[in-house]
Order: sequence, then C-alpha cells, then structure tokens
Amino acid sequence: MRIVQLMASPFVGGPERQVLGLASALPADHKTVFLSFSERGLCRPFLEQARQRGFETVELFENAPHLRRAAREVAGHLRRLGADVLCCNGYKPDVIGWRAARLAGVPVVAVSHGWTAATLKVRLNEAIDRLVLRWMDRAVCVSAAQAARVRRAGVHSERIVVIRNAVDPEPFEHVDPSYRALMQSWFPRPRTRLIAAAGRLSPEKGFDQLIAAAALLSKREPEVGFVLFGDGPLREKLARQIEASGLMDTFVLAGFRTDVERFLPCCDLVVLSSWTEGLPVIVLEALAAGVPVVASAVGGTPEVVHDGVNGFLVPPGDPAALTQRIHDVLSHESRRRSMGERGQQLLRQQFTFHAQAKEYTCLFKDVCSSSRLHSRATVRAATIVDQGLA
Repeated sequence: MRIVQLMASPFVGGPERQVLGLASALPADHKTVFLSFSERGLCRPFLEQARQRGFETVELFENAPHLRRAAREVAGHLRRLGADVLCCNGYKPDVIGWRAARLAGVPVVAVSHGWTAATLKVRLNEAIDRLVLRWMDRAVCVSAAQAARVRRAGVHSERIVVIRNAVDPEPFEHVDPSYRALMQSWFPRPRTRLIAAAGRLSPEKGFDQLIAAAALLSKREPEVGFVLFGDGPLREKLARQIEASGLMDTFVLAGFRTDVERFLPCCDLVVLSSWTEGLPVIVLEALAAGVPVVASAVGGTPEVVHDGVNGFLVPPGDPAALTQRIHDVLSHESRRRSMGERGQQLLRQQFTFHAQAKEYTCLFKDVCSSSRLHSRATVRAATIVDQGLA
C-alpha cells in the first residue's frame, strides 16, 4: 500500500503532527510519501521532519492560483509513485488533490480537521472546501461533531468516516523539573501555579477570552501564572490586551515552540478557550501529560474532555465561567491530580496513533476496493472545478 499525503504546511502544527504520527504507526507494508505546496518555502521544516523519520518528501513547484498546473503536477507524482490512495489535508490540498487524483485514477480521501471562518478569505475557501468534500471518495472527520458539520455540508453519510486525532503518549510521560524552572524564569517572581495554553494566535482560538479570565483570576489568586505557546496574526493585539489588563507580570506569550511536550507535564492545568474546534490536539497532549483541562465546549472537545471527570467544560465566550472552573481545579489538589490521572488513562486507551493507524488501515483497504472512481458526477464536478476555480 502506497499512501501519498498532500499538505500545505506553513509550519509544523496539529495536522502536520497528525500525519507524521499516523505514517510512523502504520504497518510496515504501508509506505507514506509527503507532498507539500511550498508556501513560499515555509513547508521545509515540516518536510525536513518527515525526512528525518525516513519518509520520502516532495516540495511542489506549482501552487494556487494556478490550479490546473498544480493538479497536473500532483497527478504526475501520483503516477510516478504508483500511489494507491491520496490523502488531502486542508482546503487547498482538497481542491487541487481531488482533481489530481481523478487525473491519475487514484482514490482520494479528505481529512476534515475543522473550519475556522477566521477571515473573509478563509470563509470563501472553506465554502469551496465544503463543495469539494462532496466529491471525495471518503471524508475522514476528526470528531463526531465535525462529521455532523460535514454531513450538513451535503456529503453523503456513507462517505463519512470518524477517525479521531491521536498523540504518542510516550514523550509526555517524563517530567523534567528544569522545564518548570524555565517557565518560572519567564516571570518576575516564581508562581505557585502554572496554567498553559497553546495554539495559533488567531481569532477562532479565543485567546482574548483567556486573557480576560486571567485578569479576573489574578484578583483572586495573584500567584498564578499563565503561559501561552504559539504565534500568529493576533500576537501584537493580544500583547496590548495583556498590558492594558495589567497582566505583564502574570501572562507570558512564549512564542512558537517545537518542544511543548516537555513543558506540559510541568504545568498544573491546560486551558482551551476556542470558539470552534475539530478535535484539539493540545487537549490530547494535556491528557497524555496527566494534566486536567478546562475547555470551551465546542466541536469535538466534549468527546475528549468529560465534564467533572478529566476536566471541566464551559460555554465559549464566557470568561467568568472559565475563571470559576480554573479556580475549582486549582483549589482542590487531590481532585486536580485524579482528573489528570483519569485523562491520561483515557488517552492511552482511545487516542494513540497505534489505535488510529488500525482505523486508517481499514479505511485504505476499503477505499481502494471501491469502484466509485469515475462516475458521471465526478466528471461533471471536474468540469466545474476547471472552469470555475482555475
């Protein structure tokens, strides 16, 4: 079985870690090759990580808006590699990859991680993505909640498969106190509790809500410190909010890190304040580290965070509720520890790459045996893409 993963990777984020983890966990007779659009060269750190793990990689030359040329380039690689199936991750890979797979006569699977509606351009691209998903041989959804959204977009139920995100628990199971000491050094004075968050600094993540909650909590518990890992377009705006809220000594923007798995086990709590999610990898990583989570109840998050068991759920956009639940976790140490232990147990049972790989192996076998590759519907759809999008 030869699987080709098509990416558009400006940095090594959640989807990138997912495909690398899956490829490493698949059976030995399943070979994965990674193709990525260049993204002005920003794809190279991801491709380098893939090469370090022993996978073949290709930095593509063509890109949007030259959709026809890009599709032909991808199709050429599919033929050269003798690909059995193409997996697409994101709206650009979906649009171009679908057409390329049809040109090469290869079944195509889209992995729907979620939609953010972050900007007008993103909303337009996501609208196109919803259309193209209807024409895929399968649409893998990372949560049941995302599957419901994909179904509402018009994708037939028989083509939808739920395969949840996963993590490798091993890197999160070793606590190195030096990383807690490093985080403490980021504050003017040591903090009794350290609360972590992570993600792209963009509107859908709701980090402004987290800062508002931090401002409320600091009045009750001034010795608590917040560390936010990540970078993105809202960094300067969030920094101004931190300053305006008087949190310069309390809330740290730690930037993008490739070693978050070393920091999380040294934290007391992880917080997710998103407005929308597919299935957040940072939550799975927190559970792997044995750290409870307080999270907004959006997307697939409630499928992982069980309220009162391994964390707490709150409504999105409610800093007061977020503050109260953070306080509830931190004020009962024995409950905090037991929540972390239950989360770690759940992660090991259900959300490992080994378990995920078994599901993908069945999917690949099923989709490759399918005969629905060149129906009239897909031919008509190809015409729409060529005439309307290229």
